[in-house]
Amino acid sequence: VQLQASGGGLVQPGGSLRLSCAASQTIDSQYVMAWYRQVPGKQREFLAGIGSRGTVYTDSVKGRFTIFEDNAENTMYLQMYSLSPEDTAVYYCNVRPVGVGWTRDFGSWGQGTQVTVSS
Repeated sequence: VQLQASGGGLVQPGGSLRLSCAASQTIDSQYVMAWYRQVPGKQREFLAGIGSRGTVYTDSVKGRFTIFEDNAENTMYLQMYSLSPEDTAVYYCNVRPVGVGWTRDFGSWGQGTQVTVSS
């Protein structure tokens, strides 16, 4: 499956942004989708995941970010609120089999979309 991430850009602190991840095919229930981000010099960080069992978030984004999907459009989204400069990163979407730990570099990745939070 190929993933295409989009929606990044420049946003002021406190602002919001919605990222999209379009999949080239339907993602069946044996797979989950997720959002990650990476800043230069650091490892890619898991943010949120979604699958048939529901959603999961890392603590740093819980309550600020919402992951959801439109199965009819084969698209996953990340709605981000209350953004701060610490959220500046390249954001990636991912699809992986159910049961593969979120910290593993596994599955298919989108090309990344830059989010910059700055005044």
